[in-house]
Amino acid sequence: MHYNASNEQARAEAPLITFDTHPERYKHWRLELDGAVARLVLDVAEDGGIKPGYKLKLNSYDLGVDIELHDALNRIRFEHPGVKCVVLTSGKERMFCAGANIYMLGTSPHAWKVNFCKFTNETRNGIEESSREGGLKFLAALNGTCAGGGYEVALACDEIVMIDDRSSTVSLPEVPLLGVLPGTGGLTRLVDKRKVRRDLADVFCTTAEGVRADRAKQWKLIDDAAPPAGFADLVAAHARALAARSRRPADAKGVTLPPLERRIDDGGYHYRWVDVAFDRPRRVATLTVTGPAEAGPRDAAGIEALGAHWWPLAMARELDDAILMLRVNELELGTLLLKTRGSIEAVLAGDAGMLANEHNWFVRETLGFLRRTLARLDVSSRSLFALVDRDSCFAGTLLELALAADRSYMLALEEGDNDAPRLALSAANFGPFPMVNGLSRLATRFCGEAAPVDALAGRRGEPLGAEQAMALGLVTFAPDELDWEDEIRLAVEERASLSPDALTGLEANLRFAGPETMETRIFGRLSAWQNWIFNRPNAVGEEGALKLFGTGSKPHFKWERV
Repeated sequence: MHYNASNEQARAEAPLITFDTHPERYKHWRLELDGAVARLVLDVAEDGGIKPGYKLKLNSYDLGVDIELHDALNRIRFEHPGVKCVVLTSGKERMFCAGANIYMLGTSPHAWKVNFCKFTNETRNGIEESSREGGLKFLAALNGTCAGGGYEVALACDEIVMIDDRSSTVSLPEVPLLGVLPGTGGLTRLVDKRKVRRDLADVFCTTAEGVRADRAKQWKLIDDAAPPAGFADLVAAHARALAARSRRPADAKGVTLPPLERRIDDGGYHYRWVDVAFDRPRRVATLTVTGPAEAGPRDAAGIEALGAHWWPLAMARELDDAILMLRVNELELGTLLLKTRGSIEAVLAGDAGMLANEHNWFVRETLGFLRRTLARLDVSSRSLFALVDRDSCFAGTLLELALAADRSYMLALEEGDNDAPRLALSAANFGPFPMVNGLSRLATRFCGEAAPVDALAGRRGEPLGAEQAMALGLVTFAPDELDWEDEIRLAVEERASLSPDALTGLEANLRFAGPETMETRIFGRLSAWQNWIFNRPNAVGEEGALKLFGTGSKPHFKWERV
Protein backbone atom coordinates (compact mmCIF):
# COMPACT_ATOMS: atom_id res chain seq x y z
CA MET A 1 0.00 0.00 0.00
CA HIS A 2 1.47 3.35 -1.08
CA TYR A 3 1.92 6.05 1.57
CA ASN A 4 2.61 9.56 0.32
CA ALA A 5 4.81 11.57 2.70
CA SER A 6 4.09 14.79 0.81
CA ASN A 7 0.45 14.52 1.89
CA GLU A 8 1.65 14.41 5.48
CA GLN A 9 3.54 17.67 4.99
CA ALA A 10 0.59 19.36 3.28
CA ARG A 11 -1.71 18.32 6.12
CA ALA A 12 0.73 19.62 8.73
CA GLU A 13 0.82 23.01 6.99
CA ALA A 14 -2.99 23.30 6.70
CA PRO A 15 -4.76 24.99 9.61
CA LEU A 16 -6.82 22.64 11.76
CA ILE A 17 -10.54 23.38 11.46
CA THR A 18 -12.59 22.98 14.63
CA PHE A 19 -16.35 23.25 15.02
CA ASP A 20 -16.75 24.31 18.65
CA THR A 21 -17.30 27.96 19.50
CA HIS A 22 -19.23 30.17 21.93
CA PRO A 23 -21.41 33.29 21.57
CA GLU A 24 -18.66 35.37 23.14
CA ARG A 25 -16.43 34.44 20.19
CA TYR A 26 -18.98 34.93 17.41
CA LYS A 27 -17.85 37.24 14.61
CA HIS A 28 -20.91 37.05 12.41
CA TRP A 29 -24.09 36.39 14.43
CA ARG A 30 -25.80 38.06 17.38
CA LEU A 31 -28.19 36.13 19.57
CA GLU A 32 -30.87 38.37 21.09
CA LEU A 33 -33.41 36.95 23.54
CA ASP A 34 -36.87 38.38 24.26
CA GLY A 35 -39.02 35.90 26.13
CA ALA A 36 -40.48 33.30 23.80
CA VAL A 37 -38.83 34.86 20.75
CA ALA A 38 -35.12 34.88 19.93
CA ARG A 39 -33.47 36.82 17.13
CA LEU A 40 -30.44 35.53 15.28
CA VAL A 41 -29.01 38.56 13.54
CA LEU A 42 -26.61 37.95 10.67
CA ASP A 43 -24.04 40.74 10.57
CA VAL A 44 -21.04 39.22 8.81
CA ALA A 45 -17.59 40.67 9.47
CA GLU A 46 -16.05 41.18 6.02
CA ASP A 47 -12.54 40.37 7.23
CA GLY A 48 -13.63 37.43 9.38
CA GLY A 49 -13.36 34.58 6.89
CA ILE A 50 -12.31 31.18 8.19
CA LYS A 51 -9.56 31.18 5.53
CA PRO A 52 -7.58 34.07 4.01
CA GLY A 53 -7.97 35.31 0.46
CA TYR A 54 -11.52 36.70 0.29
CA LYS A 55 -13.79 39.24 1.95
CA LEU A 56 -17.27 38.30 3.14
CA LYS A 57 -19.04 41.21 1.47
CA LEU A 58 -22.82 41.72 1.35
CA ASN A 59 -23.47 39.41 4.30
CA SER A 60 -22.12 36.46 2.32
CA TYR A 61 -20.99 33.46 4.31
CA ASP A 62 -18.37 30.74 4.52
CA LEU A 63 -17.89 27.70 6.76
CA GLY A 64 -17.04 29.88 9.77
CA VAL A 65 -20.40 31.67 9.54
CA ASP A 66 -22.21 28.33 9.41
CA ILE A 67 -20.24 26.96 12.36
CA GLU A 68 -21.51 29.87 14.45
CA LEU A 69 -25.09 29.28 13.27
CA HIS A 70 -24.82 25.59 14.18
CA ASP A 71 -23.57 26.51 17.65
CA ALA A 72 -26.24 29.17 18.18
CA LEU A 73 -29.02 26.76 17.25
CA ASN A 74 -27.78 24.17 19.74
CA ARG A 75 -27.55 26.80 22.48
CA ILE A 76 -31.12 27.90 21.82
CA ARG A 77 -32.28 24.28 21.90
CA PHE A 78 -30.61 23.46 25.23
CA GLU A 79 -29.74 26.66 27.07
CA HIS A 80 -32.94 28.59 26.30
CA PRO A 81 -35.88 26.14 26.38
CA GLY A 82 -38.33 29.01 26.84
CA VAL A 83 -37.63 30.19 23.29
CA LYS A 84 -40.45 29.03 21.05
CA CYS A 85 -39.67 30.93 17.85
CA VAL A 86 -36.36 32.01 16.30
CA VAL A 87 -36.35 34.98 13.93
CA LEU A 88 -33.46 34.98 11.47
CA THR A 89 -32.77 38.44 10.13
CA SER A 90 -29.94 40.73 9.06
CA GLY A 91 -28.02 43.44 10.85
CA LYS A 92 -27.22 45.19 7.56
CA GLU A 93 -29.49 47.68 5.84
CA ARG A 94 -31.17 46.50 2.63
CA MET A 95 -29.19 43.25 2.55
CA PHE A 96 -30.35 40.05 4.20
CA CYS A 97 -27.73 37.69 2.76
CA ALA A 98 -25.97 37.35 -0.59
CA GLY A 99 -25.41 33.63 -0.06
CA ALA A 100 -22.21 31.61 -0.03
CA ASN A 101 -19.17 33.75 -0.74
CA ILE A 102 -18.41 33.36 -4.42
CA TYR A 103 -14.70 34.14 -4.14
CA MET A 104 -14.36 31.53 -1.40
CA LEU A 105 -16.02 28.96 -3.67
CA GLY A 106 -13.95 30.02 -6.69
CA THR A 107 -10.64 29.63 -4.87
CA SER A 108 -11.37 26.55 -2.73
CA PRO A 109 -10.40 22.99 -3.67
CA HIS A 110 -13.19 20.63 -4.57
CA ALA A 111 -13.20 18.76 -1.26
CA TRP A 112 -13.58 22.00 0.68
CA LYS A 113 -16.58 23.03 -1.42
CA VAL A 114 -18.18 19.61 -0.95
CA ASN A 115 -17.77 19.56 2.83
CA PHE A 116 -18.82 23.20 3.18
CA CYS A 117 -22.02 22.54 1.26
CA LYS A 118 -22.74 19.34 3.16
CA PHE A 119 -22.40 21.00 6.57
CA THR A 120 -24.54 23.92 5.41
CA ASN A 121 -27.28 21.58 4.30
CA GLU A 122 -27.14 19.50 7.48
CA THR A 123 -27.59 22.69 9.52
CA ARG A 124 -30.66 23.59 7.47
CA ASN A 125 -32.06 20.09 7.80
CA GLY A 126 -31.53 20.52 11.55
CA ILE A 127 -33.66 23.69 11.53
CA GLU A 128 -36.51 21.74 9.94
CA GLU A 129 -36.02 18.78 12.28
CA SER A 130 -36.14 21.08 15.32
CA SER A 131 -39.44 22.51 14.12
CA ARG A 132 -40.91 19.11 13.32
CA GLU A 133 -39.69 17.13 16.34
CA GLY A 134 -38.76 19.70 18.99
CA GLY A 135 -41.41 22.35 18.42
CA LEU A 136 -38.89 25.18 17.91
CA LYS A 137 -40.31 27.34 15.12
CA PHE A 138 -38.35 29.51 12.69
CA LEU A 139 -39.21 32.73 10.87
CA ALA A 140 -37.03 34.28 8.17
CA ALA A 141 -37.44 38.07 8.28
CA LEU A 142 -35.95 39.29 5.01
CA ASN A 143 -35.22 42.95 5.65
CA GLY A 144 -33.31 43.33 2.40
CA THR A 145 -32.13 41.51 -0.69
CA CYS A 146 -31.81 37.76 -0.27
CA ALA A 147 -29.90 35.72 -2.83
CA GLY A 148 -28.63 32.18 -3.36
CA GLY A 149 -27.69 30.47 -0.13
CA GLY A 150 -29.27 33.32 1.82
CA TYR A 151 -32.64 32.42 0.35
CA GLU A 152 -31.89 28.76 1.02
CA VAL A 153 -31.52 29.60 4.72
CA ALA A 154 -34.93 31.25 4.52
CA LEU A 155 -36.40 28.21 2.77
CA ALA A 156 -35.42 26.06 5.76
CA CYS A 157 -37.61 28.19 8.04
CA ASP A 158 -41.31 27.57 8.74
CA GLU A 159 -42.30 30.94 7.29
CA ILE A 160 -40.71 33.73 5.25
CA VAL A 161 -41.74 37.40 5.45
CA MET A 162 -40.14 40.09 3.33
CA ILE A 163 -39.82 43.85 3.29
CA ASP A 164 -41.64 45.43 0.34
CA ASP A 165 -39.40 48.42 -0.31
CA ARG A 166 -39.72 48.14 -4.12
CA SER A 167 -36.03 47.27 -4.46
CA SER A 168 -35.27 44.19 -2.32
CA THR A 169 -35.55 40.84 -4.10
CA VAL A 170 -35.28 37.13 -3.51
CA SER A 171 -33.32 35.08 -6.01
CA LEU A 172 -31.56 31.82 -6.71
CA PRO A 173 -29.12 33.16 -9.33
CA GLU A 174 -26.58 30.34 -9.39
CA VAL A 175 -27.51 29.04 -12.86
CA PRO A 176 -27.35 32.36 -14.76
CA LEU A 177 -24.44 33.87 -12.78
CA LEU A 178 -22.21 31.00 -11.73
CA GLY A 179 -22.95 28.01 -13.94
CA VAL A 180 -23.84 25.89 -10.89
CA LEU A 181 -27.04 25.19 -8.92
CA PRO A 182 -28.83 26.20 -5.70
CA GLY A 183 -27.27 23.01 -4.46
CA THR A 184 -27.90 22.95 -0.71
CA GLY A 185 -31.59 22.22 -1.00
CA GLY A 186 -32.84 25.31 -2.82
CA LEU A 187 -34.44 23.66 -5.83
CA THR A 188 -35.84 20.78 -3.81
CA ARG A 189 -37.40 22.97 -1.15
CA LEU A 190 -39.00 25.21 -3.77
CA VAL A 191 -41.11 22.42 -5.20
CA ASP A 192 -41.31 19.88 -2.37
CA LYS A 193 -41.78 22.22 0.57
CA ARG A 194 -43.18 25.49 -0.74
CA LYS A 195 -45.07 23.87 -3.65
CA VAL A 196 -43.88 26.42 -6.19
CA ARG A 197 -45.10 25.45 -9.64
CA ARG A 198 -42.40 23.93 -11.79
CA ASP A 199 -42.71 26.50 -14.59
CA LEU A 200 -42.54 29.41 -12.13
CA ALA A 201 -39.55 27.80 -10.40
CA ASP A 202 -37.84 27.52 -13.79
CA VAL A 203 -38.32 31.23 -14.44
CA PHE A 204 -37.27 32.16 -10.91
CA CYS A 205 -34.05 30.13 -11.01
CA THR A 206 -32.94 31.55 -14.36
CA THR A 207 -33.69 35.20 -13.51
CA ALA A 208 -30.48 36.60 -12.06
CA GLU A 209 -32.06 39.80 -10.77
CA GLY A 210 -34.67 37.91 -8.75
CA VAL A 211 -38.23 38.99 -7.94
CA ARG A 212 -39.63 41.63 -5.63
CA ALA A 213 -42.03 41.07 -2.76
CA ASP A 214 -45.35 41.32 -4.62
CA ARG A 215 -44.50 38.67 -7.20
CA ALA A 216 -42.60 36.58 -4.64
CA LYS A 217 -45.76 36.29 -2.55
CA GLN A 218 -47.88 35.53 -5.63
CA TRP A 219 -45.49 32.71 -6.62
CA LYS A 220 -45.36 31.34 -3.02
CA LEU A 221 -41.67 32.16 -2.67
CA ILE A 222 -42.54 34.01 0.56
CA ASP A 223 -45.53 33.97 2.91
CA ASP A 224 -46.10 37.65 3.57
CA ALA A 225 -44.71 41.14 2.96
CA ALA A 226 -45.09 44.65 4.28
CA PRO A 227 -43.70 48.11 3.48
CA PRO A 228 -40.82 49.36 5.63
CA ALA A 229 -43.09 51.24 8.04
CA GLY A 230 -45.06 48.10 8.86
CA PHE A 231 -42.38 45.44 8.54
CA ALA A 232 -41.43 45.24 12.23
CA ASP A 233 -45.07 44.76 13.19
CA LEU A 234 -45.48 42.08 10.53
CA VAL A 235 -42.43 40.19 11.84
CA ALA A 236 -43.68 40.44 15.41
CA ALA A 237 -47.14 39.16 14.48
CA HIS A 238 -45.79 36.15 12.59
CA ALA A 239 -43.31 35.37 15.39
CA ARG A 240 -46.10 35.43 17.99
CA ALA A 241 -48.27 33.14 15.87
CA LEU A 242 -45.44 30.68 15.34
CA ALA A 243 -44.53 30.74 19.05
CA ALA A 244 -48.13 29.90 19.88
CA ARG A 245 -47.77 26.69 17.87
CA SER A 246 -44.70 25.57 19.84
CA ARG A 247 -44.81 22.97 22.61
CA ARG A 248 -41.52 24.06 24.19
CA PRO A 249 -41.90 24.79 27.92
CA ALA A 250 -42.20 28.35 29.15
CA ASP A 251 -40.68 27.81 32.59
CA ALA A 252 -37.95 25.17 32.18
CA LYS A 253 -34.42 25.87 33.34
CA GLY A 254 -31.88 25.65 30.52
CA VAL A 255 -28.91 23.30 30.37
CA THR A 256 -25.55 24.97 29.73
CA LEU A 257 -23.38 23.40 27.05
CA PRO A 258 -19.81 23.56 28.40
CA PRO A 259 -16.74 23.48 26.15
CA LEU A 260 -15.84 20.02 24.89
CA GLU A 261 -12.96 18.30 26.65
CA ARG A 262 -10.92 17.27 23.64
CA ARG A 263 -7.25 16.48 23.18
CA ILE A 264 -5.74 16.51 19.71
CA ASP A 265 -2.40 14.91 18.88
CA ASP A 266 -0.69 13.22 15.96
CA GLY A 267 -2.46 9.99 16.80
CA GLY A 268 -6.03 11.26 16.74
CA TYR A 269 -8.83 13.02 18.65
CA HIS A 270 -9.46 12.02 22.23
CA TYR A 271 -12.57 12.79 24.29
CA ARG A 272 -14.18 11.37 27.43
CA TRP A 273 -16.57 8.99 25.64
CA VAL A 274 -15.25 9.01 22.07
CA ASP A 275 -11.78 8.25 20.76
CA VAL A 276 -10.50 8.48 17.18
CA ALA A 277 -7.18 6.77 16.41
CA PHE A 278 -5.44 7.44 13.08
CA ASP A 279 -3.60 4.82 11.03
CA ARG A 280 -2.47 7.01 8.16
CA PRO A 281 -0.27 4.47 6.34
CA ARG A 282 -3.37 2.26 5.98
CA ARG A 283 -5.69 5.27 5.44
CA VAL A 284 -7.88 4.09 8.31
CA ALA A 285 -9.30 5.67 11.44
CA THR A 286 -10.74 3.69 14.35
CA LEU A 287 -13.62 5.42 16.15
CA THR A 288 -14.41 3.92 19.55
CA VAL A 289 -17.44 4.98 21.59
CA THR A 290 -17.61 4.03 25.27
CA GLY A 291 -20.93 3.44 26.96
CA PRO A 292 -21.97 4.71 30.40
CA ALA A 293 -20.57 3.09 33.53
CA GLU A 294 -24.06 2.81 35.04
CA ALA A 295 -27.68 3.03 33.97
CA GLY A 296 -28.20 6.64 35.03
CA PRO A 297 -31.38 8.26 36.33
CA ARG A 298 -34.80 6.94 35.35
CA ASP A 299 -36.75 10.14 36.02
CA ALA A 300 -36.77 13.48 34.20
CA ALA A 301 -35.65 15.46 37.24
CA GLY A 302 -32.57 13.30 37.69
CA ILE A 303 -31.76 13.50 33.98
CA GLU A 304 -32.06 17.30 33.94
CA ALA A 305 -29.88 17.50 37.06
CA LEU A 306 -27.04 15.85 35.14
CA GLY A 307 -27.46 18.35 32.32
CA ALA A 308 -24.74 18.25 29.69
CA HIS A 309 -22.97 15.48 31.64
CA TRP A 310 -25.85 13.07 31.00
CA TRP A 311 -24.21 10.35 28.91
CA PRO A 312 -26.46 10.41 25.80
CA LEU A 313 -25.89 14.14 25.30
CA ALA A 314 -22.23 14.15 26.34
CA MET A 315 -21.47 11.26 23.98
CA ALA A 316 -23.50 12.74 21.12
CA ARG A 317 -21.69 16.09 21.35
CA GLU A 318 -18.31 14.35 21.22
CA LEU A 319 -19.32 12.02 18.38
CA ASP A 320 -20.72 14.91 16.34
CA ASP A 321 -17.51 16.88 16.79
CA ALA A 322 -15.33 13.89 15.88
CA ILE A 323 -17.29 13.23 12.66
CA LEU A 324 -16.98 16.86 11.59
CA MET A 325 -13.28 17.07 12.48
CA LEU A 326 -12.54 13.97 10.45
CA ARG A 327 -14.59 15.25 7.55
CA VAL A 328 -12.63 18.45 6.93
CA ASN A 329 -9.20 17.68 8.37
CA GLU A 330 -8.50 14.06 7.39
CA LEU A 331 -9.53 13.60 3.78
CA GLU A 332 -7.42 10.50 3.13
CA LEU A 333 -8.63 8.37 6.06
CA GLY A 334 -11.21 6.71 3.87
CA THR A 335 -12.19 3.75 6.06
CA LEU A 336 -13.71 4.26 9.48
CA LEU A 337 -13.69 1.26 11.83
CA LEU A 338 -16.48 1.56 14.40
CA LYS A 339 -15.95 0.01 17.83
CA THR A 340 -17.74 0.26 21.18
CA ARG A 341 -16.82 -0.49 24.76
CA GLY A 342 -18.81 -0.69 27.98
CA SER A 343 -21.70 -2.41 29.70
CA ILE A 344 -24.57 -3.67 27.56
CA GLU A 345 -26.82 -3.70 30.62
CA ALA A 346 -26.05 -0.06 31.43
CA VAL A 347 -26.77 1.07 27.86
CA LEU A 348 -30.07 -0.82 27.75
CA ALA A 349 -31.14 0.57 31.11
CA GLY A 350 -30.10 4.06 30.01
CA ASP A 351 -32.16 3.70 26.83
CA ALA A 352 -35.17 2.67 28.90
CA GLY A 353 -34.81 5.76 31.09
CA MET A 354 -34.34 8.03 28.09
CA LEU A 355 -37.35 6.75 26.18
CA ALA A 356 -39.57 6.67 29.27
CA ASN A 357 -39.03 10.43 29.50
CA GLU A 358 -39.07 11.26 25.78
CA HIS A 359 -41.74 13.94 26.27
CA ASN A 360 -39.52 15.90 28.64
CA TRP A 361 -38.08 18.92 26.78
CA PHE A 362 -34.44 18.12 27.61
CA VAL A 363 -34.73 14.45 26.67
CA ARG A 364 -36.54 15.42 23.47
CA GLU A 365 -33.72 17.80 22.51
CA THR A 366 -31.10 15.15 23.32
CA LEU A 367 -32.90 12.63 21.11
CA GLY A 368 -32.83 15.27 18.37
CA PHE A 369 -29.10 15.80 18.81
CA LEU A 370 -28.50 12.05 18.60
CA ARG A 371 -30.71 11.82 15.52
CA ARG A 372 -28.81 14.57 13.73
CA THR A 373 -25.41 13.16 14.71
CA LEU A 374 -26.23 9.66 13.46
CA ALA A 375 -27.61 11.16 10.25
CA ARG A 376 -24.27 12.96 9.83
CA LEU A 377 -22.56 9.57 10.02
CA ASP A 378 -24.91 8.18 7.37
CA VAL A 379 -23.86 10.79 4.81
CA SER A 380 -20.15 10.59 5.59
CA SER A 381 -17.88 9.98 2.60
CA ARG A 382 -16.20 7.15 4.49
CA SER A 383 -16.46 3.39 4.29
CA LEU A 384 -17.94 2.31 7.63
CA PHE A 385 -17.03 -1.10 9.06
CA ALA A 386 -18.37 -2.10 12.47
CA LEU A 387 -16.16 -4.51 14.47
CA VAL A 388 -18.00 -6.44 17.18
CA ASP A 389 -15.11 -7.86 19.18
CA ARG A 390 -14.34 -8.71 22.81
CA ASP A 391 -15.65 -6.09 25.26
CA SER A 392 -17.91 -4.59 22.58
CA CYS A 393 -21.06 -2.78 23.63
CA PHE A 394 -23.20 -2.59 20.50
CA ALA A 395 -26.50 -2.31 22.35
CA GLY A 396 -29.52 -0.07 21.85
CA THR A 397 -28.38 3.44 20.97
CA LEU A 398 -24.82 2.22 20.35
CA LEU A 399 -26.10 -0.55 18.08
CA GLU A 400 -27.17 2.25 15.72
CA LEU A 401 -23.48 2.66 14.88
CA ALA A 402 -23.28 -0.92 13.63
CA LEU A 403 -26.58 -0.56 11.77
CA ALA A 404 -25.18 2.54 10.06
CA ALA A 405 -22.12 0.62 8.85
CA ASP A 406 -21.64 -0.63 5.31
CA ARG A 407 -20.48 -3.96 6.74
CA SER A 408 -20.24 -5.48 10.20
CA TYR A 409 -17.93 -8.21 11.50
CA MET A 410 -18.70 -10.08 14.72
CA LEU A 411 -16.18 -12.30 16.47
CA ALA A 412 -17.54 -15.86 16.86
CA LEU A 413 -16.24 -17.70 19.92
CA GLU A 414 -17.10 -21.15 21.17
CA GLU A 415 -20.46 -21.50 22.87
CA GLY A 416 -20.17 -20.93 26.59
CA ASP A 417 -17.15 -18.62 26.32
CA ASN A 418 -17.85 -15.79 28.75
CA ASP A 419 -15.81 -13.37 26.62
CA ALA A 420 -17.95 -13.92 23.53
CA PRO A 421 -19.28 -10.58 22.24
CA ARG A 422 -23.01 -9.91 22.26
CA LEU A 423 -25.38 -7.52 20.52
CA ALA A 424 -28.58 -6.27 22.09
CA LEU A 425 -31.60 -4.44 20.71
CA SER A 426 -33.67 -1.85 22.55
CA ALA A 427 -36.68 0.28 21.68
CA ALA A 428 -34.17 2.88 20.48
CA ASN A 429 -33.55 0.75 17.38
CA PHE A 430 -37.19 0.77 16.26
CA GLY A 431 -37.95 4.40 15.46
CA PRO A 432 -36.46 7.17 17.63
CA PHE A 433 -33.48 7.67 15.28
CA PRO A 434 -34.83 7.60 11.71
CA MET A 435 -32.51 8.09 8.78
CA VAL A 436 -33.19 10.84 6.24
CA ASN A 437 -35.42 8.39 4.33
CA GLY A 438 -37.82 8.40 7.30
CA LEU A 439 -37.13 4.76 8.21
CA SER A 440 -35.21 3.31 11.12
CA ARG A 441 -31.82 1.81 10.33
CA LEU A 442 -33.30 -1.61 11.00
CA ALA A 443 -36.11 -1.05 8.51
CA THR A 444 -33.63 0.33 5.97
CA ARG A 445 -31.34 -2.65 6.54
CA PHE A 446 -34.11 -4.99 5.44
CA CYS A 447 -35.21 -2.72 2.56
CA GLY A 448 -38.57 -1.95 4.15
CA GLU A 449 -39.63 -5.59 4.58
CA ALA A 450 -41.66 -5.84 7.78
CA ALA A 451 -41.16 -9.51 8.66
CA PRO A 452 -37.46 -9.39 9.65
CA VAL A 453 -38.00 -6.25 11.75
CA ASP A 454 -41.08 -7.75 13.42
CA ALA A 455 -39.05 -10.85 14.29
CA LEU A 456 -36.39 -8.69 15.92
CA ALA A 457 -38.92 -6.74 17.99
CA GLY A 458 -39.47 -9.78 20.17
CA ARG A 459 -35.73 -10.09 20.88
CA ARG A 460 -35.31 -6.68 22.52
CA GLY A 461 -33.05 -6.78 25.56
CA GLU A 462 -31.74 -10.27 24.73
CA PRO A 463 -27.94 -10.64 24.44
CA LEU A 464 -27.38 -12.10 20.97
CA GLY A 465 -24.23 -14.07 20.11
CA ALA A 466 -22.59 -14.24 16.71
CA GLU A 467 -24.58 -17.22 15.47
CA GLN A 468 -27.89 -15.61 16.46
CA ALA A 469 -26.88 -12.24 15.06
CA MET A 470 -25.99 -13.84 11.73
CA ALA A 471 -29.26 -15.77 11.58
CA LEU A 472 -31.25 -12.60 12.30
CA GLY A 473 -29.37 -10.58 9.68
CA LEU A 474 -27.79 -8.16 12.12
CA VAL A 475 -24.18 -8.68 11.03
CA THR A 476 -22.44 -9.39 7.73
CA PHE A 477 -19.74 -11.88 8.73
CA ALA A 478 -18.82 -13.80 11.88
CA PRO A 479 -15.20 -15.03 11.65
CA ASP A 480 -13.88 -17.28 14.38
CA GLU A 481 -10.94 -16.32 16.55
CA LEU A 482 -8.45 -18.06 14.28
CA ASP A 483 -9.52 -16.07 11.20
CA TRP A 484 -10.57 -12.79 12.84
CA GLU A 485 -7.45 -10.68 12.45
CA ASP A 486 -6.64 -11.87 8.93
CA GLU A 487 -10.19 -11.41 7.68
CA ILE A 488 -10.45 -7.89 9.07
CA ARG A 489 -7.00 -6.97 7.74
CA LEU A 490 -7.78 -8.25 4.25
CA ALA A 491 -11.18 -6.52 4.17
CA VAL A 492 -9.67 -3.19 5.20
CA GLU A 493 -6.77 -3.48 2.74
CA GLU A 494 -9.11 -4.38 -0.09
CA ARG A 495 -11.36 -1.42 0.69
CA ALA A 496 -8.43 0.98 0.81
CA SER A 497 -7.25 -0.19 -2.63
CA LEU A 498 -10.49 0.80 -4.38
CA SER A 499 -11.29 4.14 -6.00
CA PRO A 500 -12.48 6.60 -3.34
CA ASP A 501 -14.78 8.27 -5.86
CA ALA A 502 -16.41 4.99 -6.84
CA LEU A 503 -16.80 3.99 -3.18
CA THR A 504 -18.44 7.28 -2.28
CA GLY A 505 -20.95 6.80 -5.09
CA LEU A 506 -21.51 3.16 -4.16
CA GLU A 507 -22.11 3.89 -0.47
CA ALA A 508 -24.39 6.85 -1.12
CA ASN A 509 -26.56 4.69 -3.40
CA LEU A 510 -26.82 1.77 -0.97
CA ARG A 511 -27.31 3.53 2.36
CA PHE A 512 -30.80 4.91 1.75
CA ALA A 513 -32.97 2.04 0.59
CA GLY A 514 -36.69 2.66 0.71
CA PRO A 515 -38.86 5.69 0.02
CA GLU A 516 -37.62 9.02 -1.25
CA THR A 517 -38.09 12.02 1.01
CA MET A 518 -37.24 15.69 0.65
CA GLU A 519 -34.01 15.01 2.56
CA THR A 520 -32.90 12.07 0.39
CA ARG A 521 -33.61 14.08 -2.74
CA ILE A 522 -31.62 17.00 -1.37
CA PHE A 523 -28.60 14.81 -0.63
CA GLY A 524 -28.88 12.98 -3.96
CA ARG A 525 -29.09 16.22 -5.92
CA LEU A 526 -26.42 17.78 -3.74
CA SER A 527 -24.11 14.93 -4.70
CA ALA A 528 -24.87 15.44 -8.38
CA TRP A 529 -24.08 19.13 -8.07
CA GLN A 530 -20.95 18.68 -6.02
CA ASN A 531 -19.41 15.77 -7.83
CA TRP A 532 -20.36 16.57 -11.42
CA ILE A 533 -21.31 20.19 -12.07
CA PHE A 534 -18.76 21.53 -9.60
CA ASN A 535 -16.01 19.65 -11.45
CA ARG A 536 -17.02 20.75 -14.94
CA PRO A 537 -15.07 23.46 -16.81
CA ASN A 538 -18.27 25.45 -17.42
CA ALA A 539 -18.25 26.21 -13.69
CA VAL A 540 -14.67 25.91 -12.43
CA GLY A 541 -12.50 25.90 -15.55
CA GLU A 542 -10.21 28.86 -16.24
CA GLU A 543 -12.98 30.36 -18.37
CA GLY A 544 -15.80 29.03 -16.19
CA ALA A 545 -18.56 31.18 -14.74
CA LEU A 546 -17.51 30.68 -11.12
CA LYS A 547 -13.88 31.54 -11.85
CA LEU A 548 -14.68 34.66 -13.87
CA PHE A 549 -17.43 36.09 -11.68
CA GLY A 550 -16.72 39.70 -10.82
CA THR A 551 -13.91 40.12 -13.36
CA GLY A 552 -16.01 41.69 -16.08
CA SER A 553 -15.25 38.83 -18.47
CA LYS A 554 -17.94 36.51 -19.77
CA PRO A 555 -17.59 32.77 -19.21
CA HIS A 556 -16.82 30.51 -22.13
CA PHE A 557 -19.10 27.45 -22.10
CA LYS A 558 -18.67 24.13 -23.84
CA TRP A 559 -22.06 23.72 -25.45
CA GLU A 560 -22.42 19.95 -25.45
CA ARG A 561 -25.46 18.74 -23.45
CA VAL A 562 -24.17 15.69 -21.61
